[in-house]
Amino acid sequence: MKDKISKFISVTKRDGLLTSIKKAWKYILANYYNKINIGKRIYYRIHRKEILKQIDEALSKKYDRIIVWRSSFGWNVPLFQRSQQIAKCLSEDTSIVFYEVTRMTDKTKFIDKINDRLYLINYEIKSFRNDLFTKLLEINKPKYLQLYSTCWNVKKEDVDLYVENGFKMLYEYIDDLNPVLAGTDKLPKNVEDIHNYVINNIDNVMVVTSADNLYKDMVIKRKSEKNVILSSNGVDLKHFQNAGNEKITVMEDIKKKHKLIVGYYGALASWFDYKLVMNLAKNNSSIAFVLIGIKYDTTFDESGIENVDNIYYVGPVNYEKLPSYARYFDIAWIPFVINEITLATNPIKVFEYMALNKLIVTSPMPECKKYKSVFIADKEKDYEDIFKNYKKLKTKEYDKILSKEAIANSWENKEKDIINLLSKNE
Repeated sequence: MKDKISKFISVTKRDGLLTSIKKAWKYILANYYNKINIGKRIYYRIHRKEILKQIDEALSKKYDRIIVWRSSFGWNVPLFQRSQQIAKCLSEDTSIVFYEVTRMTDKTKFIDKINDRLYLINYEIKSFRNDLFTKLLEINKPKYLQLYSTCWNVKKEDVDLYVENGFKMLYEYIDDLNPVLAGTDKLPKNVEDIHNYVINNIDNVMVVTSADNLYKDMVIKRKSEKNVILSSNGVDLKHFQNAGNEKITVMEDIKKKHKLIVGYYGALASWFDYKLVMNLAKNNSSIAFVLIGIKYDTTFDESGIENVDNIYYVGPVNYEKLPSYARYFDIAWIPFVINEITLATNPIKVFEYMALNKLIVTSPMPECKKYKSVFIADKEKDYEDIFKNYKKLKTKEYDKILSKEAIANSWENKEKDIINLLSKNE
């Protein structure tokens, strides 16, 4: 409860009291209404046979293993992130995936089919949840509970239930465990409990880390490299390479006013270097600095960044439309401050920038230094030099490097890393 109160206070500071109350009410309806949702319980009793038939049909398909994805990160959210991408790739390979939806963003009543081996699951009704679990236990195939290190809603006792019934665990350690990412003052207890369980259970828990620092941290704490791999984030090549020629009015207008567009998309949060961006914009009035994304916390509004004439905040853009907006960038960048979070961050957007064929510049994050296509800027002058020399730097040879590194970091390749890890334990 303390975590939820802390989160509510944080959202109130960012969005105001009225909006926060509306969001809290929506959350309550989505997550606690099941306790009094008589109508849906009755619906399940009436339609139980046909719903369970859907599960039977799913489990009758050909696959090598069962993966149950549990998390508060839904399917139909504005950004198609690692969780959906990996689930999709796993299902297109040799695994059947049951992916938990959130009732805040997804309209799945009980079960929805994405493809023959990928199903969206709503765990709201306990009797349905128990029936699904029973069906899974009847299947004589390797089974895995898949969790993210940043999953705030799954409890340790949930993990115990799966493990006690023969499931192994696939744990993706994708970010520094920091309460800032949860929007709370303190890391939720269930997150700490599950993380400690992962550290102390080498044989039953396979760990995928997304950054060098996270890999080293897990190996040191486990005192073993067994069942730990490093597999960074990736990119959906087709989605970002086929941006098309759709004209976006707001981007067309910006393009007419400025000779160069430096663009960023993603969360606008405490790790975004507002001061750096504002200084560069004020000193380079002929360049447009475009920001696309959600205001993750209060820092965007507090920074005053929208008061700078050549900084354009476009707002959030749906994943489907994102390449159409980003194709207008001349330079794609990641201007983050360096702290505990960004030292362990492997940004998905850096691979998407590669696939978009953009000149890339980032702050000196360790994970970005790995790639030949990424220019690293330690100070403002470094950024300015890259801006001024854009045409000299964006060569055919550079484009070849972008393409090579984008292909090497496709989500399909990341999924194969995971399959190899699981196969060794089956």
